[in-house]
Amino acid sequence: NAQIADLQQKLLDADSGDRVKQRWDSIATILEAKCGLKYLLGELVSSKVEKSKLESSLQQSEADCSDIQKMLTEERNHITEMETEFQTQLLVHEQHHQEKV
Repeated sequence: NAQIADLQQKLLDADSGDRVKQRWDSIATILEAKCGLKYLLGELVSSKVEKSKLESSLQQSEADCSDIQKMLTEERNHITEMETEFQTQLLVHEQHHQEKV
């Protein structure tokens, strides 16, 4: 029974793959060709719309990334300035301490 079920499944899988090819190979009338072309054009339009949406999303993501990189650079510069100021204050305090000693 298991072998029969396995063979039946293999036949169904092979049949579904061949069915699509047979559909296109068996187009015999203009009406069938028109229906096929209408379907393909619909798929093409859907694909182009999806591509446009993805490109727009990519551009927005790139712009967001650029803004975040600018913010990060500004924050790094600010931290560097604060570190420099801290070092200067530390040096001044050390000098005052040395003078007191």
